[in-house]
Amino acid sequence: MNAGTDDAPDNPAHLSRIDGLAGARRHFRYFDYVMSAFVAILLLSNLIGASKLANFGGVTFGAGILFFPVSYVIGDVLTEVYGYANARRCVWAGFFAMIFMAFMSFVVVAMPPDAGWTGQAAYEAVFGSTWRIVLASLTAFWAGEFVNSFVLAKMKLMTGGKHLWTRTIGSTVFGQAVDSALFYPIAFLGTWTHEQVLTVMVTNWGMKVLWEAVLTPLTYVVVGWLKAREGVEVFDDNVDFSPFAKARSV
Repeated sequence: MNAGTDDAPDNPAHLSRIDGLAGARRHFRYFDYVMSAFVAILLLSNLIGASKLANFGGVTFGAGILFFPVSYVIGDVLTEVYGYANARRCVWAGFFAMIFMAFMSFVVVAMPPDAGWTGQAAYEAVFGSTWRIVLASLTAFWAGEFVNSFVLAKMKLMTGGKHLWTRTIGSTVFGQAVDSALFYPIAFLGTWTHEQVLTVMVTNWGMKVLWEAVLTPLTYVVVGWLKAREGVEVFDDNVDFSPFAKARSV
């Protein structure tokens, strides 16, 4: 990665440095839009892509993997631009949105279909999920996103805000490792063989990290654009990193 690309969004001179506490209490112009995009992509990738197995070049994978990592990219943008405390709000918003989506899917699928409606089987195939899949999705997302955000925020302090690509890819390595290590055993251990669980777990982790690397130039563009318009550089050196920290103590 050349120096020009690497330095573009890193600490422009016109940005004011603020700590995580100030960032948590600041009103940002575009934060609500980024949070909405994060939650929307999270829900849609789980709802539309989760049920379909695709095959490309002889490799079988869940179709949702093409879009779900975008939520991690946006998670990186949230932490990098708005700080850990604001990213934490988005993770919780996404978590509860997923709970409602699972509940709504369960209720709608379970409702008796009208005698003249013939789509129940297809509806169950697309929107029906076992309790293990739902539990795995919620647990893996929650833990993976918090690890991703924590690692990125800490790496930003360590690097002094330079070399954004190391933070986005490095945080994804750890965040997606936690995500995959939780999701596949919870969802499929006992149904699949240990070898199958391990193979899919490692394969999907590698694909997600690769996808993050491919999207790095886009991340640079989005981060640079948002920072220029928000006018600040948030460093999380005054933040409670607990996922359960109260808003007033962030």
